[in-house]
Amino acid sequence: MADAERTWAGTTLSDRRSARRRRLLDAGLDLLGTGATVSVRAACRHARLTERYFYENFADRDELVVAVYDEVAGRAHEVLVDAVSGDAIGAEGGARQRARSAVAAFVTLVLDDPRLGRVLLLAPLAEPALARVGGQRLPMFADLVREQLSDRVDEQDRVLTATALVGGLANLFSAYLSGAIDVPRERLTAHCVRLVLGADALHS
Repeated sequence: MADAERTWAGTTLSDRRSARRRRLLDAGLDLLGTGATVSVRAACRHARLTERYFYENFADRDELVVAVYDEVAGRAHEVLVDAVSGDAIGAEGGARQRARSAVAAFVTLVLDDPRLGRVLLLAPLAEPALARVGGQRLPMFADLVREQLSDRVDEQDRVLTATALVGGLANLFSAYLSGAIDVPRERLTAHCVRLVLGADALHS
């Protein structure tokens, strides 16, 4: 029997490794998502694991930071994809309904658990490890927006509009999460919907 399949206390070695990695990722999310200092020691203390288990999963603290960011970015993308799917808005859903569904889903994600919003939007501004990674992940959100825009204009215009819109919305949510903008959640949502619909109107 392979080592990874040997059981101890009812779990395999592979299961225990996965559980330890999950604990470290959760610790990284807590630290990065609250603006705390992320270090190997801090992550291990938060996860209640020794450094031996940290290095079993990550080469260094930067690799942990990137892994946490990638997981949050992937979750945000999945939420947005689900929000604009036919199942979410119905067969007759138009641009307005798709915009409302997507904005509401994103607002729920980043405001109900502010750690996620801070990791996704604020951490890349403060974390050298994410300076390049954040920019590399931005196109996947722009691509999602581009797919929702009217196809009455050429592809380059759709790319330009989607990129500008994603950048603008990211700055808006960053300001909201940092406390620079203080408005009710409902007003923030309504304003973002108008921005999305206004961008699509450019292509009508």
